[in-house]
Amino acid sequence: MKKGIVTVFLIALYTTLHSQETQEASKTLMRSEGKIYVVLAVVLTIFAGLILFLIRLERKIRRMEKS
Repeated sequence: MKKGIVTVFLIALYTTLHSQETQEASKTLMRSEGKIYVVLAVVLTIFAGLILFLIRLERKIRRMEKS
């Protein structure tokens, strides 16, 4: 489990460090076409979904511990 998390972290770090040039071009393109707001909306929706899932899971675990 730990090796998988470390591997994913290292891959993400490597990709972000080596894609600085393309990021600048894509940022400008996304801002000019308004797509950055779509990306932001999708990320916020996924984040809200994860938070709601964790809240529901915590409530279920609490109920199971009480019984």
